[in-house]
Amino acid sequence: MYDVIVVGGGPAGSAAAKMAGASGLEVLLLDKEKYPRDKLCGGALSRRALSCLGRDIPDPLREKEIFGMRVCYARRSIEHNKGWRIATMVTRYHFDDWLLAQARETGAVVRTGERVIDCREAADHVEVITAGTTYRARFVIIAEGAQGRLRDRVRRRDRKWEYGISMVAAVAADNEAIDARLPGLIEMHPGVVHMGYGWVFPHDGYYSVGVWGPVAYVSEPRRVMQDFLRDNGFTGDYDLRGHVAAMGGIRRSVVTSRMVLAGDAAGFVDPFSGEGIAFAIRSGQIAAEVIADMVLRQCHAAHTREYERRCHREFGRDFHYALLASRIMNRFPRIFFSVLTRSSEAMDQFLEIPNLKRQYLSYLGWVISRVPRLIIR
Repeated sequence: MYDVIVVGGGPAGSAAAKMAGASGLEVLLLDKEKYPRDKLCGGALSRRALSCLGRDIPDPLREKEIFGMRVCYARRSIEHNKGWRIATMVTRYHFDDWLLAQARETGAVVRTGERVIDCREAADHVEVITAGTTYRARFVIIAEGAQGRLRDRVRRRDRKWEYGISMVAAVAADNEAIDARLPGLIEMHPGVVHMGYGWVFPHDGYYSVGVWGPVAYVSEPRRVMQDFLRDNGFTGDYDLRGHVAAMGGIRRSVVTSRMVLAGDAAGFVDPFSGEGIAFAIRSGQIAAEVIADMVLRQCHAAHTREYERRCHREFGRDFHYALLASRIMNRFPRIFFSVLTRSSEAMDQFLEIPNLKRQYLSYLGWVISRVPRLIIR
């Protein structure tokens, strides 16, 4: 019997397995994919994400350093450069494989290409069932992403207004052209869909281009994405990938006595920016810390509630205000853009959020107190 089985080898699962292995637990990580595996995503590691890693990522994984943001709306744009790095761009194919290798280094047993079919919780253990084997563990961390179904063993399914859908494409381009278009910048497009946005992020030899919006408002995501590509000068025939993700800021039960959800499976995604990697890594670490404490101290299984409490304290509470900010600013993108164009400080303060210097609550208060004066100007 293992102390903990981690289902999923992405950032949440790898971080959990690494932390649990380093704590001396017997760890098994299972993932349905063979690694390295393809994973289209914005690929921006914020300062928060980098701080969660506890170490710098290797130079070969670093593609572009980001110092600011350009916001585009109604054929106008505004940009702001912080003067220091706010994010590092990575390709998930390489980054996730590097994270998984770190989990192996702590002694965790990693088995890829093995799909978990079900988890069955008993009084003193959990059975984890794959196509050919049944494993047992004292605890299970489910980190299989937003589209897995094991989360249904822990929490109810999200309603249509509680999750979003994105379409993503990798658009090949010369680095010279990429650097000329986005010199140390990421590009955001509010209002591309109702209550959503689009993005263009620079990478090594390609752009990550995507749109995101709540499922309730995006009836034709593929058409929206094709229009967004064309409007931004991308006219090729691209492979479009669709993903769903639960929005953060909605209270969900993410634990049972012996099972814990981490990362996207738990809905730990910033509902305003869409950032998920930082919260995947941190929630995986917290899950492993709580379970290690339970195993080593032989705590009562109900102690898993401590995981919920810690996640809520560290980032869940701020998700509530991020969701409020998203609903206000995406419902009125013209006003939001007007605020940004009339005050460079508005964007400067917004970029402080992923850099751990400001939270959404204080940013909302800062903006709302200035909206009348800024609009009058």
